[in-house]
This record gives sequence, structure tokens and C-alpha cells, in this order.
Amino acid sequence: MKALALFSGGLDSLLAIKIIKDMGIEVLALHFDIGFIGKNDKSEALRAILDQIEVPLKVVDIKRQFFDEVLFEPKYGYGKYFNPCIDCHGNMFSHAFSMLESEGASFVISGEVLGQRPKSQRAEALLQVEKLCNAQGLVVRPMSAKLLPITIPEQKGWIDRDKLLDIHGRGRERQLKMVEEYGIKNFAKPGGGCLLTEISIANKIKDLKSHREIVFEDMEMVKYGRYFVLPDGGRCIVARNEEENHKLSFEHPKMSKIELIDCVGPLALVEKNSTKEDKEMAIALALVYGKTEANQTYKVRFEGNEREAKPFISREKAQKFLLLS
Repeated sequence: MKALALFSGGLDSLLAIKIIKDMGIEVLALHFDIGFIGKNDKSEALRAILDQIEVPLKVVDIKRQFFDEVLFEPKYGYGKYFNPCIDCHGNMFSHAFSMLESEGASFVISGEVLGQRPKSQRAEALLQVEKLCNAQGLVVRPMSAKLLPITIPEQKGWIDRDKLLDIHGRGRERQLKMVEEYGIKNFAKPGGGCLLTEISIANKIKDLKSHREIVFEDMEMVKYGRYFVLPDGGRCIVARNEEENHKLSFEHPKMSKIELIDCVGPLALVEKNSTKEDKEMAIALALVYGKTEANQTYKVRFEGNEREAKPFISREKAQKFLLLS
């Protein structure tokens, strides 16, 4: 018997896997990458967590499908910000069920805890998720299973319902006691989850959506940098540090790069269809957040050409164009 497990990296999903594995069932952990679970590659960190219980990991990239089919038209709406949690979970379960045959597995598990999250882990929401993925009784939630309807794996004796749990709510006392019992040292702390629940990223997406057609590359862009709405309505992103310079250096169909040549400073992006005045302002913003002097001229690379420009605006005045969280 084999199960596929949705694995976020959090403690609940880790414990859910451990409970099922201890029943003698082989488990493969699946991490579905939607592009918004942290700003950096987590695969090695996730593998290190799973190594503690000797369970393998498969990372599945569903970023494009999530963008095209889930993010902007969720059947069950958004949470507090721009997070379509119910539809997102249903989508992940759908992908997992599509993999059952190829992976030789019989059912799917997750670490969801009844009542832990107000939007996505209500009893009604868990049922909505199952409807979205046409689960047909094959979703097992070991952490709260005794509070939920019996599933096919329990009915058929594949797993022992008596060994499943009845955890409810946001408290973590029982989970932390289990961590001690299992000797688990490494697990992701709560609060570092989906970036779509962050107000700054939600605000950027909402602003872009109201401004122009959003493209797939925007979903990477909104995770980094200072976001400016320029005087004539153009949008500009200015990196905060060297790491963000690298993260924002990809090719974007609607944005042009501004690169500083003879001074240390940020990479910036400005919309290609911005006015000439907005483009000049974007160049000035890139310069003013670099190591520059107000009255000095610097070389920049913009739209395929090298040219000279000055940081003609102060950081204080630049703040009025910044999209606030």
C-alpha cells in the first residue's frame, strides 16, 4: 500500500506523513510549487525535513497552470488578501489524484487540521476542496480524521482509524508533544507560508490587475523590490539589494531593464509603454537608490543603449510614488 502526501514543509503535514508511515504504508511527499511558497527555492530544505522520517520528496512545478486556471477566478473566492486557499488546495489535490496510477498509490493524505485556519480549514471548506478535486472518499487527514467522515482507506482497513487523531483548532500543544516523542528537530515554523497572504504582494497584484493585463512574468516580479506608480501612470520596480537584482534580471515582455554601469546600485524595471517622462523618472529612481551624488552624472544601460543620467529626485520625494502596503 502506498499513499501520496501533500507536503508544505510545515509541522502538521510532517506529522500526518509520520502517522501513516508508521502503519507500514509507503508514502511519497509531493510539494506543489505554485510560485508563491516563499521567495527562494525550498526543495533542499524540504528534503532535509523529510529525511528525519525517511520519506522521499517529489517537487511538482504547477506555476503556469495555477496562474492560468486558479489565481484570478477562484470558485470559492479569496481569503483576507489575494489568497484563493480553497481552490488552491483543491487544485493540488487534483494534481495528486492524477498521479495516483503513475506512482502506484491508492489514496492521498494531507496535514490539514480542522478549524486551524478560518478560510480553508473549516469543515465546510474541507468538503469544498474534495468536491473540487472529485476526491470520492480518498482524502485522509490524519490530524483530524476522527472528527471527519470515515474515508475509503479506513473503511477498507488500509489504515487504522484508531491510530488517527482528533486535533481541532489553532493550538499546537499536541503537535509539539508528538515532535518530542518522535525526536523531530527540524520543521518549518508557522507564519512563513503563502506569499499571497502578504498584504504588500496582494496590493501589487491588485494594482497591476487594475492597470493592465497581467502576464505570467508579473507573478515573479511582484515578489521583489520597491513598487512605484509613476506620475504619468507607468509602473516601476526598483530592487532593494544585490539578491533582488539577480531575481529581477529575467526577461519580462512588458518591462524594460534599467542597469547602472559606473556605480553600485539597484536594477530597475519600467513598463515599456510608459511615457518618456515616466521612463526618465524610473531611471532617476534607480540612481537615487544607488550609491550616487545628487549633482553627478552616471552611465546607465536602458532599452539597448548606454546613456548618461542624473538622480534628479531625492529619496524623500520618491516616497510619494511608492505603493504602500
